Amino acid sequence: MNVTHREAKAPQHELGTLLRYWRDLRGVSQLHLSLEAGVSQRQISFIESGRSVPGRDTLLTLAQTLDVPLRERNALLLAAGYAPVYSEGPWNAQDMQHVVRALERVIRQNEPFPAIVMDRHWNVLMTNDAARRFFGHFIDMGAREGRRNLLHLMFDPKGMRPFLADWENVSRSLLQRVHREAVGRVIDDETRTLLDELLAWPDVPSDWKAHHGSASTPTMPVIPLSFVYESTVLRYFSMVTTVGTPQNIAAQELRLECMFPADDATEARHGQLLAAQTKAR
Repeated sequence: MNVTHREAKAPQHELGTLLRYWRDLRGVSQLHLSLEAGVSQRQISFIESGRSVPGRDTLLTLAQTLDVPLRERNALLLAAGYAPVYSEGPWNAQDMQHVVRALERVIRQNEPFPAIVMDRHWNVLMTNDAARRFFGHFIDMGAREGRRNLLHLMFDPKGMRPFLADWENVSRSLLQRVHREAVGRVIDDETRTLLDELLAWPDVPSDWKAHHGSASTPTMPVIPLSFVYESTVLRYFSMVTTVGTPQNIAAQELRLECMFPADDATEARHGQLLAAQTKAR
């Protein structure tokens, strides 16, 4: 059975609480988890009640079945008395260089449209030249102090917010994205802090969780992010890419966001803006 029976102690109780938390979060019963993971329901019940501690492989199988993010899998392992197996090094560590180089190639290939690499809390790690030039049309990015966070840039009245068309719907959709795109659909403490900070900006809609946008029939397959530049509305949509089958925490938590024009008029105007900036240099 790959289970070690011990007296119930704090670590086992913590492990059981964590496992039950993830099972409840995913909305699966002990029976369903048993069938999917190939682990007996009795064994899962014993783990959750603190009556036993599973072997490491069994615990990792349960975590994999529940789609637990790698960072939180380490927490499960620690709670069971095992050493973590997933490294928590920085995103640009030596063992991440092949991933970083791939990201650099992708953001270069996205020229002349903006591309941004972020961590799980929307902090900017890398951008292509088009992103710097595009946002530079609206604000002086070099004059901004503090961390570079894409969401704060959008919500800040001294940032991109004055140039966002349809602010209420945009702010709602961005806040909903924080929930939807959280790694493993987990709202951790730092994500909660980020949400609190964003909600502290003035005039952020309080009904952002329940609001589902306009009831009218949508005319596009995506929700565009629209900017107003010299009385012209520029409409873009984004494609988000993550690293497939990540084996460390940094790789799993990277997000690459590429922006593309949502209509022909925006594509033409975008090209004019970047061309004009090139001539001005």
